[in-house]
Amino acid sequence: MGLIQIGRHSKDGSGDIIITTIEKAVNWARKGSLWPMTFGLACCAIEMIAAVSSRYDMDRYGAGVFRASPRQSDLMIVAGTVCRRMAPVIRKIYDQMPEPKYVIAMGSCATSGNIYDSYSVVQGVDRFVPVDMYVPGCPPTPEALFDGILKLQERIMQKRVFVTQPKEVRQWLKDHNRSHT
Repeated sequence: MGLIQIGRHSKDGSGDIIITTIEKAVNWARKGSLWPMTFGLACCAIEMIAAVSSRYDMDRYGAGVFRASPRQSDLMIVAGTVCRRMAPVIRKIYDQMPEPKYVIAMGSCATSGNIYDSYSVVQGVDRFVPVDMYVPGCPPTPEALFDGILKLQERIMQKRVFVTQPKEVRQWLKDHNRSHT
């Protein structure tokens, strides 16, 4: 079942009724209005910047409004090599982001540390922030970043918005299911 079902009400066949769930509508709004935060650390940041340019146009996926403040963004794209001195800063910025928040690790350095197996380089940003999507490559192309954003949007559509139901709703569902069996 898609996001919206259109029912036929009148005899001429024009659609008069639109049916969806609140959960699907909220997830649809969330996936279409991702506000990434500018957080480029190395060469992958150049590809992230190129993804916003007119040639690639990240805005068509609803993620083109880059914010400089973590309190105004819900997507952190960590692009580049993360040094140990930068790790607490990234964690602090992540903690300042409002819920729901998502993280994309862009590039080999952000996902695994790449070839820099030294004391100063963190071997993956997932050691201190939860990562939702990994974008491989050195450096990954803007198309690879778009693929990661589209897969993240698919994952957002599957999330539960209302985790707990009020007891009145649970009771009504229990009674309603009992009467139909």
